[in-house]
Amino acid sequence: MMPPNSKKQSLPPNVLGNLPENVIDDILLRLPLRDAVRTCILSKNWRYKWCKLPRLKLDQTLWETTNDLIPPTVKITDIIYQLLTLHVGHISKFILSIFDLINCPKIDNLIYFLSRNGIQHLVLQFPIGNPYKLPSSFFTCLQLRHVTLHRCILRTPPVFKGFHRLLSLELSQVTICTEFLGRFISRCPLLEHLLLEYVDNANNIEVNAPKLRSFVFTGNLHFLHLKCVPLLAKVSHESTASLLKAGKNDFVNFFNSIPALEHLHWNYNSFRFMVTGPGEVPTRLPSALNCLKHLYLSEICLEERVELLCALCLIRSSPNLEELEIKGPFDLIGKLLAPVLWSAVDEIPASFSDVTYTHLRAVKIKGVAGAWGEMQLIKVLLAKSPVLVRMVIEPDVVGDQSLKVLAKITKFQRASPKAEVVYNVDAYPGYNLA
Repeated sequence: MMPPNSKKQSLPPNVLGNLPENVIDDILLRLPLRDAVRTCILSKNWRYKWCKLPRLKLDQTLWETTNDLIPPTVKITDIIYQLLTLHVGHISKFILSIFDLINCPKIDNLIYFLSRNGIQHLVLQFPIGNPYKLPSSFFTCLQLRHVTLHRCILRTPPVFKGFHRLLSLELSQVTICTEFLGRFISRCPLLEHLLLEYVDNANNIEVNAPKLRSFVFTGNLHFLHLKCVPLLAKVSHESTASLLKAGKNDFVNFFNSIPALEHLHWNYNSFRFMVTGPGEVPTRLPSALNCLKHLYLSEICLEERVELLCALCLIRSSPNLEELEIKGPFDLIGKLLAPVLWSAVDEIPASFSDVTYTHLRAVKIKGVAGAWGEMQLIKVLLAKSPVLVRMVIEPDVVGDQSLKVLAKITKFQRASPKAEVVYNVDAYPGYNLA
């Protein structure tokens, strides 16, 4: 309720039209494109402001309306036409996300338009089953710094000299042959981040990127050669199927080629990609992974000989680890190609006799079933980690068997007086063994 003598306050006339240019620009950048276009009715000063937006996103929210009489293809064609006709100035970032259209018209014209307007960050996402072949104008976008492509066909022309400013490249379900992919990567000399996810036709990949710091790979592969990656610090390698042994680039040579490695995510099929038998796994790598701080091994069965030996090799070869996580497989059916030998398990403590993890503070092991290999590894890590703060064990067994595993772990000696061991059981809030 207003005081008796107070007067109703009102906004100055045309307050929206008199806003400073930088304030208007900031408002428009925070709005979805549809709402930004609608601001043209606010005042004469706002009428064509959206036409100068440097960052644009075109997705289904623009052509999904309650009016189903107009096909989506017609709507997006009209939107692209208006954009090509009305927009002025540079476009630094552009996102096109199309997941529900059969035909994608005028995209070639749009790519050409972007190539002429200083595009630096480009994201293209197309529908499943309808990949888009990038036009030659894409390879003339020489200002590009970040590129993300989903479901595209990429064929580099012979005259392509590279993207000399590109920092980040993400290819997901992109069709590109091996030769073109290697050429593409090598012609991006400043590339720092590379993501390859289910790339078609690229069975043999060579990565020559002297500035690369992060490499994420998911999919099937025959051969991977990290030719020149002296700064590579983060690697995530998730093979989805074991196909062929990695030729000359075997387990040892692969890790020798990434001396600056700090973060590693490796899965079961990645081991199978590198190693065909236990005789190919050394006790430790010839060159220690002195920079490795975070190690995550997923879908690893510590009851299988090759997988256990590979895991132990990486752990022994990483004296400066700070965090270690091992996640067991969802299903053991067909996994035990070569069960762990008792003699190999008995040798585990002695193989760690000259190792002390003076930086290891956190360990998490999921899917523990009480196998001897698992228990010996847990015992060694507790005994060799003087600054360990927390170890989390998530068992893969229940009832009496789970209690037996718990009883064994409680008897293991700990080098760290502050070490807390948490035994998480799904049916219980967790046992704290501090």
